[in-house]
Amino acid sequence: MDNGDIKLAMSKSGHDKGKYYVILKEDGDSVYLADGICRTLQKPKRKNQKHIQVIRNIPEDVSELLSRKTPGDLEIKRALKLYVNRRNQEK
Repeated sequence: MDNGDIKLAMSKSGHDKGKYYVILKEDGDSVYLADGICRTLQKPKRKNQKHIQVIRNIPEDVSELLSRKTPGDLEIKRALKLYVNRRNQEK
């Protein structure tokens, strides 16, 4: 996953509505998502693309955490927490 491929997503439907994830892989109409807590790199969540909102405008400090060669669950968790905190401060 390089810096150009980093995408965040927010769930639009399901029991996880409103939750943020990092998109690990796109496969046809499905995407594989991780949040670093419940959905780890070893057990990503498969979700239909029409049920997520892709976030392409990612702050630089968040993308720096994810731009490492192999970001782990800890980096994903920290990046999502930082993104959510920044988003809440802007409101």
